[in-house]
Amino acid sequence: MFQFIASHYNYWIVIFLMMAGFYIVVSRGNLVKKIVGLNIFQVSVFLLYISIGKVAGGTAPILTGKPELFSNPLPHVLILTAIVVGVATTALGLALVVRIREVYGSIEEADIQAANEAMEQEDVKAAQ
Repeated sequence: MFQFIASHYNYWIVIFLMMAGFYIVVSRGNLVKKIVGLNIFQVSVFLLYISIGKVAGGTAPILTGKPELFSNPLPHVLILTAIVVGVATTALGLALVVRIREVYGSIEEADIQAANEAMEQEDVKAAQ
């Protein structure tokens, strides 16, 4: 049993990072911390795909004429694309956080919700 767990340590790291990122997203009210949690979760998915793409004893898929065992390059290519998308998503999220702070004066969820409720109550009073 210990041999099985030790031989799959990378999957245990993926599970730990995934749960840590998910916990940060769910438990924190700070928007920047939520973005950091999403990035941790995203890195865990990257590690999962890279772990799946590795073949023991496999080589790069370059045809040499000899019969060889090749590693699948597709997961690595997908992860390169996902990293670029992740950076763009993080930049967009941080830009939105900056705009939210300009409008509401805070990046805490509770403060933003309280400000929204106050604005809605003012709109109701103005409509009456």
